[in-house]
Amino acid sequence: MHGRIRELYEQRTSLDWRRRIWRVIQPPPPFLANPHEPTGFPLGRWNLYIGGAGRRPDGYVNLDLFPAPGVNVAANAEHLPFPPDLFARVECDAVLEHARWPEQIMREIERVLAPGGYAHIVTPFCHPFHAYPEDYRRFTLDGLKLMAGHLEVVDEGWRTGPTATMILFALEYFKLWLPWRAWRIGVHFLLGWMLAPFRYLDRLLMRTPRAGQIGNNCYLWLRKTEPRA
Repeated sequence: MHGRIRELYEQRTSLDWRRRIWRVIQPPPPFLANPHEPTGFPLGRWNLYIGGAGRRPDGYVNLDLFPAPGVNVAANAEHLPFPPDLFARVECDAVLEHARWPEQIMREIERVLAPGGYAHIVTPFCHPFHAYPEDYRRFTLDGLKLMAGHLEVVDEGWRTGPTATMILFALEYFKLWLPWRAWRIGVHFLLGWMLAPFRYLDRLLMRTPRAGQIGNNCYLWLRKTEPRA
């Protein structure tokens, strides 16, 4: 399983011409990020990105389960190998659903976050199964807030909306009918390009209070409060 995931990460950054062409012809993402989600919380000297294999996030120590392109530290996020109160900002994007003990990861984030620092947590709600390397659960905003511990909720909302949910499930549904991998790849490309324009409907739906009924990914911004004098 780890070998398959490592191969996936390498595909994201490989300079091989065949991998480059593959990345270029991929259908566009079936989602649009919520333009109203805040992004301006400050970085500090030390910042942590959890689960960023295959990426090279600027300004972050990039941690993942095993060595891969772009990874600075290979470790389990349930036991972060860092001292307390170190990071001004922690990113944890689409990680908790793959963890056996997500509450433990949240406690570790709280531990290593510096007083006054911010943590950004993103998790799926209505999203197809995706085992990278395993897939254990889904989260609502209320469920995420239960795990915040002593961290203060600064902002909450939906990263990606209902239309993204419908497109993703439509892609997976039609692929269920096809026994051969080559056919599934073909349908993924064809439908992916055909359905992608509908993602712009989320620009309208994300403004409604009912977007979370079948929202795709939700987020929290959390802050570690300064100790009282």
